[in-house]
Amino acid sequence: MSHYDAIIIGAGMSGLGAGIRLAMFDKRVVVLERHYVWGGLNSFYQFQGHQFDVGLHAMTNYAPRGAKGLPLTRLLKQLRIRWDELDLHQQGHSAVSFPGTKLKFSNDFELLRGEVAAAFPDQIDGFDALVKAVREFNELDLDAPTQNARTIVESHISHPMLVDMIFCPLMFYGSARENDMDWDQFVVMFKSIFFEGFARPQQGVRHILKLLIDRYRRSGGELRMKTGVKRILMDGARATGVELDSGETLTAETVLSSAGLVETGRMCGQEPGAQATGKLSFTETINVLDKPARDLGIDETIIFFSNTERFNYAQPAGLCDTTSGVICMPGNFDLPEQPKDHLVRITNIANFDRWNALERDGEDSPYNRAKREWYTRSSDDVLAHIPDFRASTTLVDMFTPRTIRHYTGHEGGAVYGSPIKKRTGASGIEGLYIIGTDQGFLGIIGAMLSGISMANRWVLQRDGATVETT
Repeated sequence: MSHYDAIIIGAGMSGLGAGIRLAMFDKRVVVLERHYVWGGLNSFYQFQGHQFDVGLHAMTNYAPRGAKGLPLTRLLKQLRIRWDELDLHQQGHSAVSFPGTKLKFSNDFELLRGEVAAAFPDQIDGFDALVKAVREFNELDLDAPTQNARTIVESHISHPMLVDMIFCPLMFYGSARENDMDWDQFVVMFKSIFFEGFARPQQGVRHILKLLIDRYRRSGGELRMKTGVKRILMDGARATGVELDSGETLTAETVLSSAGLVETGRMCGQEPGAQATGKLSFTETINVLDKPARDLGIDETIIFFSNTERFNYAQPAGLCDTTSGVICMPGNFDLPEQPKDHLVRITNIANFDRWNALERDGEDSPYNRAKREWYTRSSDDVLAHIPDFRASTTLVDMFTPRTIRHYTGHEGGAVYGSPIKKRTGASGIEGLYIIGTDQGFLGIIGAMLSGISMANRWVLQRDGATVETT
């Protein structure tokens, strides 16, 4: 039986961040990953000779070289990674597009402010007051009381469409709650998207993951792939290790789980309440084009859209809701060279239970027929926001909530996990702590910072190490 200072469940961004941090301090640490590829929600795969990212449209929280006090800066310092190792290239500009109104934004916040002032001149004072409230709130205070973001936003802004246009990108990129967010998470996402902005490595998420894996291994960490955790071992009210699917047991002083709140509870023999299971999942279609998106007249990097004046961020009754979504053109980042594949990616809210009920066997199975039908509907419904790209499409792939559940293990294919977040990481079981999505830091940078901050708090500081926290 092997004993570790820490066992980390899941080789996603938070698990790798925590693993690197602990290995840097000479802790004996192992990261366990059920699948054959690391990354979790933000991974990659190959299809018919093409390399595709999963999850990553953009890295939020961009910070220029030399910036101080920003999340990306803190991350680099904690993991001892140089800024240029990330190979980040900024967006051109993105947009929030609703019927009759489009708000452009970029990594320069003044573009968004000017767009709001032009489109909603009677709301600019309220918008400025909201921005001031966001700037003044300390989202890193893990013990702050939970507040509803919509109540606070609507206290400053009275125009319903502007409220929804502000929420739309933030929800699609991080909310586990239907039609609202916790205020601290709203602040995290507002700052990361609107203040700091988007960037992307030339090689996409593979580059980030390779950097993390290499750093983890060089720091002395152990990584075990295709190694699922069957259950978390307990001694009374304390977690003491894990039993693997193979029957092997590992023990540890601390277990850090990025599996999700509900999923971690089940490993401990606990059944969650219905309110703990997330409802929000997605489909995504990936279109390979025969020319760059800009050649088709698509200039934005990312478009968050709604075809109705009121944006509804909720689980649909049917298989999908294609009346809103995200359109991403990865080639429209300011990259030093055009990527090999010219892509248009379309993301829509979907219903896991509906997709999961469909029979999958056979090319003409109900599942595959549904994928073809909803690809058509999804493509039709984005044409109010971009020119028709379909004549230039040479290959299509699509993933559904079933795909998400398979690769993340999240119940219901819930991309952002449970609406209940454990900001301090405390699971209620001594020695077992939540990292990643259900701890509550959002985005790729946020996920890594989640792992780092929980490793600092529950392992390094407990053991008396002098560490700078995030």
